[in-house]
Amino acid sequence: MNSSINVTPLVDVVLVLLIIFMVIAPQLNLDQAITLPETQRPPDKPESERQIVVSITADGRLHVNDQAVERERLPDALQAEAAAIGDAQVVIKGDARLSFGHVQKTMFEIEAAGFKDVGLIARQSEG
Repeated sequence: MNSSINVTPLVDVVLVLLIIFMVIAPQLNLDQAITLPETQRPPDKPESERQIVVSITADGRLHVNDQAVERERLPDALQAEAAAIGDAQVVIKGDARLSFGHVQKTMFEIEAAGFKDVGLIARQSEG
């Protein structure tokens, strides 16, 4: 009598979990970690695919199009995204808890990287 462990059910379960994680992972979004400031003003331009979004979390971490970036690598990341997209506008999605000086410093760094048309994303206030 030869006894062996049947691993087929284990492989099936692991494969199903892998597929679930592969489907859910792209849907996880950084926006939940950022509380946008409110504004009464309607948006000037609608959001488009030709935008490079620089997100700044409340603790000062930077993300370029949902990819974490160190501050000293920001110009390189922006240039790489601009090369992939083409003629793109850079917009900043900064957390409302940040000081304006922090957002302004990031704006200056973006402009120094060669992007002159830098916008800000805010949430339309209700009422």
